[in-house]
Order: sequence, then structure tokens, then C-alpha cells
Amino acid sequence: MRADADHILLSWFSPGYPVGAFAYSHGLERDIARGAVWNADTLADWIDTVLAHGTGRADAIIMRAVLAGDPPEDMADLALALAASSERAMEVSALGAAFARVTSAVWGTPDDPWPYPVAVAVAARALGLPEAALLRAYLHAMAANLVSVAVRFVPLGQTDGQRVLAGRFALIDSVVSGTEFAVPDDILTAAFAADLAAMEHETMDVRLYRS
Repeated sequence: MRADADHILLSWFSPGYPVGAFAYSHGLERDIARGAVWNADTLADWIDTVLAHGTGRADAIIMRAVLAGDPPEDMADLALALAASSERAMEVSALGAAFARVTSAVWGTPDDPWPYPVAVAVAARALGLPEAALLRAYLHAMAANLVSVAVRFVPLGQTDGQRVLAGRFALIDSVVSGTEFAVPDDILTAAFAADLAAMEHETMDVRLYRS
């Protein structure tokens, strides 16, 4: 493990890392607009579903597979196949391409524009970063970005937003530990409302986010 692994992970998943994650809501904007998410409790439920039964768990398994040596090409195809809408496919592709470009320039890692979880895992494998810490940081950043969307669009107070994020820590740890021995065939998603919201987002007349 690199001695500076913690610093690298803090950099990669900082809001300041230039991948453009702030521009995407994962479909959350649609559910806020129609009143399905309107306060801290409904936001927490929405994020929990995504983390435990949707993209969070799926991405964790995909990343573990890449770190274990599965071909990135195969995992890239799987990541795109799991995208529930054209906007979600655009999101995972654009984030991955931006991450690979920046990380290659800074750390000398491969610059192949894989989908986001694959690009992150390829870079982490090249640098020998610790697997569990990587997954915790990745899922934390996912939850934090969704909280940020709600703080701006519900709107939700900053303190309530941080309470929601803090309340997800145990679930993030559970997803990480629960996927330790998982393989791609174990991926099952059941975040139906979030997937439908992602599909419907592109039909909104006014949108602040790209997904």
C-alpha cells in the first residue's frame, strides 16, 4: 500500500477533483421536482436505496472485479448495461473519461476513458491503493453528491444535509463489507424508483442537472 494512499483518495473524491460530478443528480432532481423527495427523511431513504440496492452496490462489485484482475473491457460493458437511461450512461461515461484524463496527468495512471467505476478501479490498481478504503471513499462521494443536490434543490438546510450524510456511514461500511466476496454475477439491482426517475429526467422541461 502506498504511504500516501489516504491523501490520494481524499484528492480523488474531493468535490474539487475536476470530474464534474456536481452536474449530475442520478435522477434525484426528477423525484424532488415531483415531490417524492422533500425532506431529510425521504432523502435518506432515496440514498439508502441507491447505495444498498442500486448503483452503489453494483459499482462496488464492478470495482472489486477490476481490482481482482477481471478485464476492464468486460466490466465497462457491464457498467454501461446497468445504466437505466441514456442520461445515466452519459453520466457514468463522462465521469469516467474526466477521471481517467485528470488522474493520468497527475499520477501517470492509464488514461483509457472507461466508465467511472472501472476508471477508478483501474487507476487504484495501478497505484496499489487499499481496496476497502477506496470503496468507502467512492461510496461516500456518491452519497455526498446526492446530498449536495438535495441541499440545493429541495432546498435542504446544510446542517440537515450533513446529518443525512453522517447517517449513511454505517450503510456505506455495510455495502463495502457485504461485497467483499461478491462477483459480477452477484449484481442484482432493485432501485426501481431511482431508475424510473433517471429515465423520466430527460423529459423535464426545466433541468438544473444533466441526469
